Amino acid sequence: MADNTLRSRTTHSAVTNGPKDTTNGSPVAPKEEPHPAGEVKYGTFSQILRALLLLTWFNCGCVSINVTQFLGAPLYWWNKDYYYAYMALTKQSFGVVGIAGTRWFASTKVRVSWDKDLRGQFSKNKSGRLETSFPERLVYIANHQVYTEWLYLWWIAYTSRMHGHIFIILKESLKYVPVLGPGMMFYGFIFMARKWIQDKPRLQHRLEKLKTRHGGPMSGSQGLDPMWLLIFPEGTNLARNTKRKSREWAEKQAIPDMKHLLLPRSTGLFFCLQQLQGTVDWVYDCTIAYEGTPKGGFAPEYFTIRSTYLQGRPPKCVNMHWRRFAVSSIPLSDAKEFEAWLMERWREKDELLEQWYETGRFPADPDSADTGKGISKDGFIETEMTLNNWMEIGQIFVVLAAVALMVNVAVKAFGIFKVLK
Repeated sequence: MADNTLRSRTTHSAVTNGPKDTTNGSPVAPKEEPHPAGEVKYGTFSQILRALLLLTWFNCGCVSINVTQFLGAPLYWWNKDYYYAYMALTKQSFGVVGIAGTRWFASTKVRVSWDKDLRGQFSKNKSGRLETSFPERLVYIANHQVYTEWLYLWWIAYTSRMHGHIFIILKESLKYVPVLGPGMMFYGFIFMARKWIQDKPRLQHRLEKLKTRHGGPMSGSQGLDPMWLLIFPEGTNLARNTKRKSREWAEKQAIPDMKHLLLPRSTGLFFCLQQLQGTVDWVYDCTIAYEGTPKGGFAPEYFTIRSTYLQGRPPKCVNMHWRRFAVSSIPLSDAKEFEAWLMERWREKDELLEQWYETGRFPADPDSADTGKGISKDGFIETEMTLNNWMEIGQIFVVLAAVALMVNVAVKAFGIFKVLK
């Protein structure tokens, strides 16, 4: 009886203390916080249709690329230089799949700014597309907020025509994903179990390959293959639970936590830079922010795959700020010194994000303003993530089409031979 009374009182209290309609005093549901990208643009049926179209495009592209990779795999035993060049072309194709899919289903503005040290490396072509002139070999790092971040960073490689030479460090479980897993292994991506005893020899093996000299058709100017090695030092994306763990770790280590980032992990990046010394001159750093994410909020809660690609609610603008650091200036002889160096760079990124949350802009380089190159008077570029030429889509299917044509000719020739016989 007492329990029932308590339940009744609790329920009554919850109802009477909630928000009320001012006209008749009845309770009303609390208003949902508006989405930063606005209302849902597509209804349920349209979302289902968009999902089917997106999956069809992505799956057809991936299967075509994967079959193309298997067809070219025997090149490894015939001529490794041709094999690596062939796989670089299939890697370009995957970049095209991602860029085209994002352009069709989640088109958004991209605002790019940079430090004065990078002046002259950004411009827009006559079609309004971003072009960058980054080195053919570099390590680039970035903060990690949403799962689709790698697409925007792959697109940056595309703007330097390096989208066939990107290498990404990923968690090991991804290599078991059908089609994608084997494809990423052909690409030479590096899979980590997050257990350093297991990861170190595997990472060392892959890095040795990345600094091996080749003489193939897509080799670089110094005999080293072009290489853009992408690393997310935070190890995972910024979310409510990962931020909590980062804060707990900061308290345990008695160091200040980041305001808008996770604390970086230095071990993997330190090892990579040590191993690649003499073959890489620069570390490029990208700080990414998504317009509409409130200060103290978490981008993955707003910009999910569904909201971005199906509901028509991508971020209104993806903001990127680029810096670079000479490898020769980075302390690579001592792990503790490197950890301190990386932590300092991350605190600088945290301040960059603080400025962005306060002003809506990263710092720019007004002295680089050049309307002829598409650089605004404030020193940044606004563009969109898209292909330079839509004919590039044909590259994805050209090998399969050629094989199908040859098989068709062979079958018909065999039929004619049988008739004549």
